[in-house]
Amino acid sequence: VQLQASGGGLVQAGGSLRLSCVASGRIFRINNMGWYRQAPGKQRELVAAIPSDGTTNYADSVKGRFTISRDSARNTLYLQMASLKPEDTAVYYCYSNVRPFSLSPSIDFWGQGTLVTVSS
Repeated sequence: VQLQASGGGLVQAGGSLRLSCVASGRIFRINNMGWYRQAPGKQRELVAAIPSDGTTNYADSVKGRFTISRDSARNTLYLQMASLKPEDTAVYYCYSNVRPFSLSPSIDFWGQGTLVTVSS
């Protein structure tokens, strides 16, 4: 299973970006999906998560500004980011908890990361 993240870039404060993450390979079922981020010198932190039932969970720092969604038919995860702040600058990583085969255990997979830079 591979996760390919895209959509990062340079944006001014107050701007918007949309991140995408496509899962490919041997996939029987995708359970949780989500986005983490890691800023320079800081630990990786959860930004938002969305289980297979579609409920959502956000870090307090992004509530009301970011929206996570998923397209299960396309095995694709999205993160719509609005009202971006310089403190949102980080490498954003997508992850998926995937069951590759019907009788196999579920495994966490990570994307390669996409850099988001917000200028003031």
